[in-house]
Amino acid sequence: MTEQILQDKLIDLETKLAFQDDTIDQLNQVVTKQQQQIDRLTDQVSLLKQAIAAIMNDPGSSISGQEKPPHY
Repeated sequence: MTEQILQDKLIDLETKLAFQDDTIDQLNQVVTKQQQQIDRLTDQVSLLKQAIAAIMNDPGSSISGQEKPPHY
């Protein structure tokens, strides 16, 4: 192989590597944003569970299951 062919192959490999690095960076940003969103949603679900448990344990609440609805 001539020096020019080796140089062209090296440039081609460097170009591919640069595109792969860019793709990995973009994917990392997406995964990071998704993880932050998952964390927020997990916190919200936890708060909703606590709120539902508080409502269900409140004897004065009409949704607690302790009282029958008015149509019975």
